[in-house]
Amino acid sequence: MSFLNKIWYGNTLGTWLIALLVVFGVMGFVRLLTGVILRRLSASAKKTATDVDDFIADLLKRTKWLLLLLLSLYAATFIVTLPPKVDKVLSTIAVIALLMQAAIWAGAGVTFWLTRYRKRKLEEDPATATTFSALGFVIRLALWSVVLLLILDNLGIDITALVTGLGIGGIAVALAMQNVLGDLFASLSIVLDKPFVIGDFIIVGDLMGTVEKVGLKTTRVRSLSGEQLVFGNHDLLQSRIRNYKRMFERRILFSFGVTYQTPADTLEAIPGMVREIIESLQDTRFDRAHFKEYGNFSLNFEVVYYVANPDYNIYMDKQQAINLALYRRFKEEGIEFAYPTQTLFLSREEPIDPRENISGSEG
Repeated sequence: MSFLNKIWYGNTLGTWLIALLVVFGVMGFVRLLTGVILRRLSASAKKTATDVDDFIADLLKRTKWLLLLLLSLYAATFIVTLPPKVDKVLSTIAVIALLMQAAIWAGAGVTFWLTRYRKRKLEEDPATATTFSALGFVIRLALWSVVLLLILDNLGIDITALVTGLGIGGIAVALAMQNVLGDLFASLSIVLDKPFVIGDFIIVGDLMGTVEKVGLKTTRVRSLSGEQLVFGNHDLLQSRIRNYKRMFERRILFSFGVTYQTPADTLEAIPGMVREIIESLQDTRFDRAHFKEYGNFSLNFEVVYYVANPDYNIYMDKQQAINLALYRRFKEEGIEFAYPTQTLFLSREEPIDPRENISGSEG
């Protein structure tokens, strides 16, 4: 027992042994507890559809044992008496280890969330793969930058000048790359807010086409005539975008004219004929049909109806069916469609006999 009472570096050997047991005890307890939790989470993950258990298991697997060892050594310092400088160094190392472990856990959380969100959205918008990879890099870069500043602050380094320098440098970089950064953040806005996705038919100003790719800087659209249109993401969000893929239904307005020789009773019956034809088609909704105006060469009617499906080809099929049915119905009823015509009226005057003028002057 006298051996254990021997003083060594300001503490008895017994105290040092107790501190060593605390180190191994803390490490062993944490390792055992982690193993038990991982086994239970693995069993739970097979029975549930939630990702929470997978997330916790992933965080536990990313726990660094070297960092936990440093924290265990710090816990042992409460058992022994150390010089103030040594105690301060160990405290600083423990804080740094804790900060780094927290950063690793936070980075894992960011990666887990982005991966989960990207997998869920990948089928409907493949462009999310590239954009979310960039978003993850930016978040992790910001996270480790904050951790680095906190570590330097704990080491006793004055980070005020460093933060000021980084701020000035960041402003300079932002000014130099404002167009690139504007397009980058616009890309993130497009992915998160989704004003359109790949496959949508959009109109931007007088340009139109189908979205092919949403990149970090540009969005590419395939026009109807075949060429590829390239828009800067920032410029694109500053424009008014008309997304035809998001229509719930398509409103159709069309007109036709009949000849002026059409009887009044027939004119009155034409809106009913049009209504009957439109309502006989599937996925169409009649709105109105009216004798609108007297044209230069025709009596004009205006018709409005809706197609429940926004697809353009389906709309054209419906309009074609209406036109053919209207043509057949008018032919049965003896109604003629008007076409540009001109009526020329001729007036003939009788010639004057010159002898009548002569006889009139003699009288």
